[in-house]
Amino acid sequence: MCCSRNDIVLLPIPFTDLHSVKVRPAVVLGFGSFPEDLFVAPITSQAFNWDVPLEGWQLSGLNVPSGVKAKLATVQDRLIRQVVGQLSEGERHALDAQLRRWLTL
Repeated sequence: MCCSRNDIVLLPIPFTDLHSVKVRPAVVLGFGSFPEDLFVAPITSQAFNWDVPLEGWQLSGLNVPSGVKAKLATVQDRLIRQVVGQLSEGERHALDAQLRRWLTL
């Protein structure tokens, strides 16, 4: 599935036991060195786990108030089930600033 940076996507996320998965939202951060690889950060509705709150969560295609977690993952683009929305311009700037802090850039 085709997607772009700052898209909010749905993809299967494995539980820590790796025996089951649940479809969850994530934000696309960029693209890997292989054409099918994407860098993503998970989105959660658990406010205590937010590192970047998504103020425009409804406009972004999310069902409940949500935020981006400070975790990064590489996934294959074939795992993307659906693109549900995009981050707003303000959320993009906030996430970019937070990424620089997380990665000490």
